[in-house]
Amino acid sequence: MAFRKAGSAPASEKRVRWYHKLRDKYRLIILNEDTFEEKLSFRLSRLNVFIVVGMMAIILVFLTSYLIAFTPLREFIPGYKDTSIQKELYELQLKADSIEKAVESKDLFISNMKRVLSGEEISEIDQPVVEADSAKRSAYAKINNTRSREDSMLRTEYEAQNLYNIKTGDKESAEKSLTLNRLSFFTPLKGLITNRFNPLQQHFGIDIASARNESVKAAYNGTVIFSEWTAETGHVIAVQHTGNVITVYKHNSVLLRKQGAFVRAGESIAVVGESGEYSTGPHLHFELWINGKAVNPEDYMVF
Repeated sequence: MAFRKAGSAPASEKRVRWYHKLRDKYRLIILNEDTFEEKLSFRLSRLNVFIVVGMMAIILVFLTSYLIAFTPLREFIPGYKDTSIQKELYELQLKADSIEKAVESKDLFISNMKRVLSGEEISEIDQPVVEADSAKRSAYAKINNTRSREDSMLRTEYEAQNLYNIKTGDKESAEKSLTLNRLSFFTPLKGLITNRFNPLQQHFGIDIASARNESVKAAYNGTVIFSEWTAETGHVIAVQHTGNVITVYKHNSVLLRKQGAFVRAGESIAVVGESGEYSTGPHLHFELWINGKAVNPEDYMVF
């Protein structure tokens, strides 16, 4: 026989009562305050109210998230920024940098062209020169660069002793050794030499065969003085170097630098090709000119 406390109900009955309370129907009536006339009437339950309120909360959260993520209204919320403005600022900064570099390149090209026309050495530095402080300038101002009488006499005596020296008297050897001492050339392209230097046949350079689309490197620091297309030799680029040295690169498929650009030794300036009427296959025709005279590039670098 089982006993239970009077007035208490089993747990299952409590759950049933709670569920029934949620489903109990109620009537919501809207009346006119003066005439007590019924305007609207709704039959509701607690469960329906919870469902409607929950759905409205979900829809409100969704709409708020959509407005913040995909509409310009997020700009009015503290802490959010317009990403398009940052992108535009970045693009404007890139354009400003490009314009600044283009202006500097043009100024350097004009300056170097003036130096070339006047017979001076071209400038190899494309960065602004930092002025020394007043103490250093005053110290440098005291340096005397004038040639002394003793120095002139020593030079005259040395030149007289080596005037008929076979090893040092030859003009071409002297120019060649002077250039080699001042310049350290970078091989523009590694490959097989198919046609060598032969000025008697009007071939003032060497032909280097290589795979297609290989990069052509600058032989030394300098300024591009020619970068154009010609019918006979295709895409041609020429670089003016210090010491009145010019290198020429012909039959390229693409030119990577324009006139006035400053290039450094080993920097890619073109792509190997077979452009031009005189080309018989993908190769580079490379010429080296010193003091207005074509020389054999194989005497100055290893291919």
